[in-house]
Amino acid sequence: MAKKEEKTLVGGIVETIKTIVYALLIAGIFRTIFFQPFWIPSGSMKDTLLIGDFLFVNKMAYGYSYASCPKIQIPRFGIDIDADDFCGFIEDREERIMGSMPERGDVVVFRHPIDGTDFIKRLVGLPGDRIQMTAGVLHINDQAVELVPDGVFVETFEEQGPFRNVPLCRERAVGLGGECTKLRYTETLPGGTSHSVLKVFDADNPRPIPGGSPDDTRVYTVPEGHFFFMGDNRDNSADSRAVQRSGGGVGFVPLKDIVGRADRIMFSAAGRSMFAFWTWRGDRFFKAVE
Repeated sequence: MAKKEEKTLVGGIVETIKTIVYALLIAGIFRTIFFQPFWIPSGSMKDTLLIGDFLFVNKMAYGYSYASCPKIQIPRFGIDIDADDFCGFIEDREERIMGSMPERGDVVVFRHPIDGTDFIKRLVGLPGDRIQMTAGVLHINDQAVELVPDGVFVETFEEQGPFRNVPLCRERAVGLGGECTKLRYTETLPGGTSHSVLKVFDADNPRPIPGGSPDDTRVYTVPEGHFFFMGDNRDNSADSRAVQRSGGGVGFVPLKDIVGRADRIMFSAAGRSMFAFWTWRGDRFFKAVE
C-alpha cells in the first residue's frame, strides 16, 4: 500500500473516532442539561405508566442538582458510574441551580435517598403536609381526597418487562394467559390534578396477610425541603409509605434527589426489550403523562 493511501486510511480512522467522540460529548451534554431517557421497569405506576414505556425526563422543570448529573450503568461490562462519581462534590448542596418547586400531582423521577436507584412516582405531599392512608383513601392535611370509581383495569396475567414480573390481581389464582383485573378510580388532589389509580384490595377483597397494610397508615408529616411520593398502582408500589431502606421503601425524598418531571411517553414496548419494535404499543406514541 502506498504511503499516500496509508495516510488517507489513518486520517479516515481518526476522523471517524473524532466524530464518535463528538457525538458522545453532545449526547452527554444533552442528557446532563436537558433530558434523561427513562424506561419503565415495574408496574408501580399503572395504568398511568406501563412496564416498557420509554420517556424522556425533563430536567429543566425543577432546575439542577447533583442528581441531574448522568449515570452510566452497563452491568454486562461491569460499568457502574453513578451521578456521585461525576458530581459528588455538590451532593450536600440543598439549593438547586435555576430551581423551582415541584407541584403536587407531578410524575417525578428521583434518586432513592439510600441506594441512588432511579424511581418514578407521583408527588402527593409537599413540605409541611400531613399525609395518611385510611381504608385505602389518601388524606392530605386531614381531608380525604376525591376518589371516584372508574371501571376496571384488565391485563393479561403474564411475565412482563425485562425482570419478567407478573402483575398483582384481584383474582387470587390466575393461570398464565388468564384475565387479571384491578379496580380503577379517578383521584383528584388538592389543586385540581386528576389521575387514575388502581386498587387490588378493599373491603370486598381483603389482603390475604393482615397487618402493616399500606391502606391504613400512621400520619406522615413531610419535613421542610422534602416530598412524599406514591405509586398510582397503590397496592403494588414501594414508595414513601415505607421507611427508607436499600432496595425498598423511599420515605421522604429531599429536593436535592429529584431528577426531573416525566411529561410525555415517546413509545412503549410490551416485550422484554425496548428494541423489540414488533411489541410496540400503537396507542402510546407521544402520549402525555397525566
